Amino acid sequence: MLSHDQIWEAIDRLAEEHALTSSGLARRAGLDPTSFNKSKRLSQDGRMRWPSTESIAKILDATGASMEQFLGLMPPRSVPGRLPDGAFPPQTGSIPLLGFAQAGAGGFFDDGGFPAGQGWDVVEFPAPPAQKAGVYALEVQGDSMMPLYRDGDVLIVEPGAQIRRNDRVVVKTREGEVMAKVLLRQSARSIELMSLNPEHPNRILDLKDVEWTARIIWASQ
Repeated sequence: MLSHDQIWEAIDRLAEEHALTSSGLARRAGLDPTSFNKSKRLSQDGRMRWPSTESIAKILDATGASMEQFLGLMPPRSVPGRLPDGAFPPQTGSIPLLGFAQAGAGGFFDDGGFPAGQGWDVVEFPAPPAQKAGVYALEVQGDSMMPLYRDGDVLIVEPGAQIRRNDRVVVKTREGEVMAKVLLRQSARSIELMSLNPEHPNRILDLKDVEWTARIIWASQ
């Protein structure tokens, strides 16, 4: 399984192999020069920040490295055990991708909130969650989830995962509204959600009005 430190170490080693600093590697890939700075690897509240799939794809293209070579640059894990939240096992592949606006339409999900039907795009993810059926990606559209999620950020969602208080979740109502929120409380009859954007109110929904709820397990930021 991969860790936060392993992925960032691989980026640093890739830069070194090409006689570049992490800033130089970002610049060569057409990214913001500060994208890979050590200060960007943790958010202000101490949460681990992971490089986006797009940024990894760009540095591989800029250096001519393959995904296998990139994975080979990762050091072995020094401490065995459970991965931190948001980490993924070592495999490559594609997962279904859908925009938030599309997700509100019918035909894209089954009754359990798993991907179904036609019309899905795909996104390459360097280390998707192994053996987790139904994992998919949603692309944020608009600014309703600012400042945590910006327009164009990709959220990796796992339907069927156990959801606990304070988890970040995606909720779809039976009327077709799709939203990313923080779960505050759930009872036998209702669910209380905290908005990510302070300009938007918190929501309390009757469970009978909720089509499905899925946990966000990773986000490109």
